[in-house]
Amino acid sequence: MNLISLRAKGVEPTSSQSAVLPGWRLRFNVQHFFRHEGGVGNIQPASAREQVDGILYTCPDQYLEPLDATEACGFGYHRTTVDVLSKNESVSAYTYIGMPDFIDDSCLPSRRYLNILIEGARQAGLDRNFIQSLSKQAVHQAKVYPPFSPPAGDFPLFHSETLSRYPLYTGLYGAVFDMSSARPLHEYLKSFFGGRDMTLFHLKRLDSSNGCETIEDIRQGRLNMSQRRYLNDYLNEYAREYRYVGKIIYN
Repeated sequence: MNLISLRAKGVEPTSSQSAVLPGWRLRFNVQHFFRHEGGVGNIQPASAREQVDGILYTCPDQYLEPLDATEACGFGYHRTTVDVLSKNESVSAYTYIGMPDFIDDSCLPSRRYLNILIEGARQAGLDRNFIQSLSKQAVHQAKVYPPFSPPAGDFPLFHSETLSRYPLYTGLYGAVFDMSSARPLHEYLKSFFGGRDMTLFHLKRLDSSNGCETIEDIRQGRLNMSQRRYLNDYLNEYAREYRYVGKIIYN
């Protein structure tokens, strides 16, 4: 629903317009890969009186593959077609629906995730009642994390080039983790995160992101408090899910 967020997924739409999906309901019951993020968006069949407000993007076919990848298509979501109403016309569109193994009705969205949706809805001029309902949505209460501290010991140094040689290693904000023993829910991330530093990936998903963050910002330490806190949260979660194996140098 948010153009900056969509571009962070590697997608550049050619046009956009508001649309509604009748007979469906917006939920946040797809559990995020990382527990501190709560639940993310989903749609479920509902009564004919209900609808989901949203944005219909027109995108070249070349962007379908990166979009499928970031949405964990075939693992967390499956892609399907629905008929939406835009400018009083019915249009067939792709959407993503949560897979059964990822559905958890106790999930709530994070404040970060909800802010992204609300800002996208406001910029698109969606129905005020819909925006108000989003604003009143209860949010996931994440814990406060301590500053991340790597385990004691001598660990190897990595560069982005050397990290790419290890398909089950992933980097984040100066740390490298081994994903090989991750829980089954993270099986998809082994191929998506593996061999890559994910610092920019996460920075561009912060609700305050303008989409212009660069690796040079990381090298020069040009990160604000919100960005550093967000990365620290993820460092703690990476350490919880994976095994710390070294440091990464950004030069």
